[in-house]
Amino acid sequence: MLSTPFRFLLAAISVATAVRGWYPGQDAPGLQRDTAPPSQAAAFEVNMNAGANLQEQTSSKDASDVEFTLENGSPYPHPYQYQRIGSNGPLLLQDTHLLELFGSFDRERIPERVVHARGAGAHGYFEVTNADFCKNFTMMDMLSENGLKTPITARFSTVGGESGSPDEARDPRGFALKFRTRKGVLDIVMNNTPVFFIRDPAKFPHFIHTQKRHPASHLRDKDMFWDYLGSNPESLYQVMRLFSDLGTPQGFRHMDGWTGHTYRWVQNDGTWSYVRLYAQTMQGVQNFTNAEAASISGTNPDFATQDLYDSIQNGTFPGWTMFAQVLSPEAAQSFKYNVLDLTKDWGFDNVAPVEIGKFYLTQNPANYFAEIEQAAFSPANMVEGWAPSADPVLQARLFSYPDAHRYRLGVNHKQIPVNAPVNAVANFERDGHMNINGNQGSRPNYLSTLDKIKLPPRAYADETHQQWTGGAVASLSAVTEIDFDWPRIFWNGLSAQDQQNLISNVVGHLGAAPTYSVRQRMASIFNYANSTLGQAIADGVGVKVVNLTFPGGPTWFNVTKDPVGSTLDY
Repeated sequence: MLSTPFRFLLAAISVATAVRGWYPGQDAPGLQRDTAPPSQAAAFEVNMNAGANLQEQTSSKDASDVEFTLENGSPYPHPYQYQRIGSNGPLLLQDTHLLELFGSFDRERIPERVVHARGAGAHGYFEVTNADFCKNFTMMDMLSENGLKTPITARFSTVGGESGSPDEARDPRGFALKFRTRKGVLDIVMNNTPVFFIRDPAKFPHFIHTQKRHPASHLRDKDMFWDYLGSNPESLYQVMRLFSDLGTPQGFRHMDGWTGHTYRWVQNDGTWSYVRLYAQTMQGVQNFTNAEAASISGTNPDFATQDLYDSIQNGTFPGWTMFAQVLSPEAAQSFKYNVLDLTKDWGFDNVAPVEIGKFYLTQNPANYFAEIEQAAFSPANMVEGWAPSADPVLQARLFSYPDAHRYRLGVNHKQIPVNAPVNAVANFERDGHMNINGNQGSRPNYLSTLDKIKLPPRAYADETHQQWTGGAVASLSAVTEIDFDWPRIFWNGLSAQDQQNLISNVVGHLGAAPTYSVRQRMASIFNYANSTLGQAIADGVGVKVVNLTFPGGPTWFNVTKDPVGSTLDY
């Protein structure tokens, strides 16, 4: 039952309510609203970007110039301090500082890249040196005038290793460039090799799985490694490059880069040409032998990262010269190789490279995580005059790369400073996690007729841009005689010492694969490319060569096959 004083209190409240008609939150005593005069209200404005701008400025200050605070900006006396009951009592969960400290610490790591996890990078600029040539083929603003400098960020990486793996592992190297052009961000994703292991995109996850860890042992597995390569012989040229000394470059500064994929340069009238880009190191190509790479991996697994950082820090800025190889659609039809095949090099003797510019790396990141780990490169980031080709692996990467960044960094990853365009962005994409750039303000979030957004002129007529024939097919390319052309060219171009190193490197790795059939199949594929090479490897890994045959076939269109149970039919 209610006490007598409490009943009197309720009665008084009831009377007051009946007389005044108030209720909590609506003109209650002590909560009556005070409206500021219009002149004063108009003079005050909340700057929604003030905090973000100040934090960005603060990030560049020395520790001696800032004062320790909690996440909300409240000063806090000491970072080691925490609350507990008495001198020996338990911790208190009311301690905001300790909760923030461990809550942030537990979430410091974002998912690493599934591929290209181990890498380093820097900033610099690209300068056009041959605009007259470029303007014959493309409307790209970035290439429109000699001397035009575009800010860039570069990231170099191994492919298969985790973020803690050694820089000098035998592996291809990623070579990605982010151009902050006046007409948007252009990402050109390259490798230090002109080709790759696959030309069928559905093979990529399978291939990467075999280069990582066994699902049971969680160890690198040489049977997995060679079983895939031996059952997909279109990879042989890349395999031979990988197991030559090119597979262990002397850091990132001493390697060249290729787009690998074929892209298209497009003109204002819709005409276009096929193009591949090649970056030649000004430092000269230098590689480690297998023994040198193994030694350095054990003594300094960060060798390439340190070499790049130190060279920029001491003012020895690394540079590369960028070349373009251009083919007309008509020339591509009669070209020796399918220009959309990622396993085929164009060859400088076949398509002469022409210099278009130079780029230099002149600035180390002030914060590696913010500027390199969060750098999101994607071939889907294109600008006018640069377009994809019908290369199926490239087409798959147009989805896979930005999808990976949405997973790792969030849907608004292009608002992260390192990924942000330097020209205005205006569209109808809103909200989502970590939207920090004002969310495009109060503009309509749909195509409005009341507040119309400006639409740029169409660059060219799409209906005449590319023409296709035929319908949809379930495609898987077959291995034919042409797939052994570049392995033979590569072998014949090696010196006697480089040939011996290639044999030795393959024998040392393939010989550790425990399964005889895996070793035999791979040695037989090498033998099909060159009998001296194949027999030496077969002898080294203790197998007998099996004679293989591969059919001839067209070079322009991939031969589409219908596998029965397996892609292995040789």
